[in-house]
Amino acid sequence: MSAPSTAPLPRAELEAVLDPAGTGCMLPAAAYTDPDVWRWELEHFFARTWVCVGRAGDLDAPGTRTAVQVGDDGVLVVRDGASCLRGFFNVCRHRGSELQACGTTVRRGAIHCPYHAWTYDLEGRLVDTPGYDAPDGFRPDRHGLVPVRVEEWRGWVMVNVSGDAPPLHAYLGALDELLAPYAPEGLVVGARHTYHSPCNWKLPIENYQECFHCPVIHPQLCVVSPPESGDNFTLPGLWVGGTMDLADGAETMSMDGASGGEPLAGLSERQRREVLYVGVFPNFLISAHPDYVMTHLVEPLGPEESRITCEWLFPPEVVGRAGFDPAYAVDFWDLTNRQDWEACEAVQRGLRSRGYRPGPFARDEDAVTRWVRLCAAGYLEGTVTGAVPVPGTPDRAALG
Repeated sequence: MSAPSTAPLPRAELEAVLDPAGTGCMLPAAAYTDPDVWRWELEHFFARTWVCVGRAGDLDAPGTRTAVQVGDDGVLVVRDGASCLRGFFNVCRHRGSELQACGTTVRRGAIHCPYHAWTYDLEGRLVDTPGYDAPDGFRPDRHGLVPVRVEEWRGWVMVNVSGDAPPLHAYLGALDELLAPYAPEGLVVGARHTYHSPCNWKLPIENYQECFHCPVIHPQLCVVSPPESGDNFTLPGLWVGGTMDLADGAETMSMDGASGGEPLAGLSERQRREVLYVGVFPNFLISAHPDYVMTHLVEPLGPEESRITCEWLFPPEVVGRAGFDPAYAVDFWDLTNRQDWEACEAVQRGLRSRGYRPGPFARDEDAVTRWVRLCAAGYLEGTVTGAVPVPGTPDRAALG
């Protein structure tokens, strides 16, 4: 078996990122600007890992299916007749036509190719080939849709197109237990915003992993959550994250700290006074608040272009309550998001300069250091295999 191919980046510059004697630094400029690196990432960081593609609740009835892009591949996620989730490559077995336009969701009892009408059932079996003069020996059972690995986790749909990522429970490690008290599988989408940003997909994720910048660009956030508060976890799984505390008198993250919802059942007293921030590799951000869960999906549209989908999840009884308005959470984070995207876009412009030199991270940027080291090790090894430790930083090493 051949060794995994490494990314088209200078090895010495990646090894500088991983230097155990330092606090870490940003990746080389080409990691954020080079089309060849971006194409490498689609295969090695997206196709070979578990990627979240949305909420399972959007596929709530048999026959509902959505078409998504994962790395270079189009994928159909289908709710079959037994209400199980299935995944297939979005390719007809006849002449290779795309079966459904990416980004669309439909509900039908079968999957029809729009080109020559080959028809598949919801389990991917070829059931009809109208007008097709089949050659001798043609067997429909050998021409079903090609399956893709799909699992439902805590209400999210997770896809691995290569088929060789670790089992999802091992990939997530301790994160499932960490997130369990928030029970996101029982929440529903109360609001959704989509942003387009002219920056590399990694920049919003790096920005998310530290609040060193908060006093400079997030004055509203600093009122309801002290930017120097909280700590980070060192627990198993391909994710990076930690907590920040709520300010005295604040119930949640909103403009005035007041909640327009209700506390999530099952949280400890400590969890009601903090916000959990987690980044699941490669591009899924989860922010668990005392009264809602917010997520960001960061999709790489090009080396310097990203689409970011933000969703706010609430208990269904809260969303169904007369007069409920999610704006208390949405308006706060929409403002914060836009402040962050502006900062990320300024970094992207700086990365194009011949004067860019990766500078050292501060000690309290340990979470972003972990994230960047995860990427650097993945570039060298051909895919991500595990977290890279950051020596000499404070951590919460256990749950609770």
